[in-house]
Amino acid sequence: MYTIVHSFIGYFYLLLTIRVLRRRPGAQITPFEFVIVFLMGGIIILATMGDDHSVTNTVGAVMTVGLLHRLMSCWKMRFPRLGAIIDGTPLVLLQNGEWQMEAMRNAHIQDDDVMASARTKGVRNLSEIKYAVLERNGAISIIKKQN
Repeated sequence: MYTIVHSFIGYFYLLLTIRVLRRRPGAQITPFEFVIVFLMGGIIILATMGDDHSVTNTVGAVMTVGLLHRLMSCWKMRFPRLGAIIDGTPLVLLQNGEWQMEAMRNAHIQDDDVMASARTKGVRNLSEIKYAVLERNGAISIIKKQN
C-alpha cells in the first residue's frame, strides 16, 4: 500500500513539475505523457535497485500510475479547463508578420527557433508566414499566407 500511495503522490508532483518547466520547441510528447514515461521508468528502477525487489510492489505501482494516467485523460476530456491547465494552450508566436514578443519570452523561444521550423516546411522568409503557433506538444506549426 505504501508504494501505491507514493506512486499517487509522485504522479501529481511530477506532472506539476513538468508543467512548470514549460514547453520547448521540437518536443514530440506533451508534459502529461512525459510524466508517465519517467515515472514508470523510475518505479521500475526503484524496484530493481532499491531494497524492495518485490514484483508485486512494482506491478502495483506501475498499475497505479497507469490508472491515474487513464483517469486524468478522462477528466481532461470531460473538463476542458483541466486539460488546458495540464497540457497548456497553443500560443501564437507570429501573427501577420509581427512577432508576439510576450508569448515568445514566456515560452523561452527565439525567432530563430520559429524560422528553423518554417524552413522544414519549405518557407524561406518571414513574409511567407501568416501564423506561427507553439502547439501543446511543443511543436511549432507554420501557417503560410495564401498567394
